[in-house]
Amino acid sequence: MSGLILKLSPKERVLINGAVIENGDRRSRLSIMTPNANILRLRDAIHPEEATTPVRRACYAIQLVLSGNSEPEEAKLQLLRRIEELSLALTDHDSRTHLTRATEALLGDQHYQCLKALRALLPREDRLLAHPRAS
Repeated sequence: MSGLILKLSPKERVLINGAVIENGDRRSRLSIMTPNANILRLRDAIHPEEATTPVRRACYAIQLVLSGNSEPEEAKLQLLRRIEELSLALTDHDSRTHLTRATEALLGDQHYQCLKALRALLPREDRLLAHPRAS
C-alpha cells in the first residue's frame, strides 16, 4: 500500500484539494491514496504576513499551489528561482540536500514533498537571522 499517511490530532484541520477537513475528538490516521492530491496541514500554514524571509516566502509560494490559489506551472519557474537564490546563501551540505530535494520534488510536481523539504530549512534560517555574521 502506498500513498501519504496523515496522522491528525483531535480537532486538527487539513486542506485537501481545496476542502478544509476537521478531525473529530480523537487522533486519527488517514491514508491519501490519490496521487498528486493537494494537501496542507493548516497548523503548518504560513500566513501572508509571516512570509518575511527568503525560506518563508518560498514555503508560502508552494503553499499557494497546494491550496489551489496558484497554478502549478506558473509558480514553478518562480519557485525554481527562489530555490536557486537560497542555494547561493545556504551553502552547507545539509541545506544543499534539502534544496536538491525541493527542486526534484517541484520538477516532479510533488508539491507537498517540495514544501516539506523547504520547511526543513526554517530552523536553520531562523538561527542565521538571529545571529548575523560580523563584518
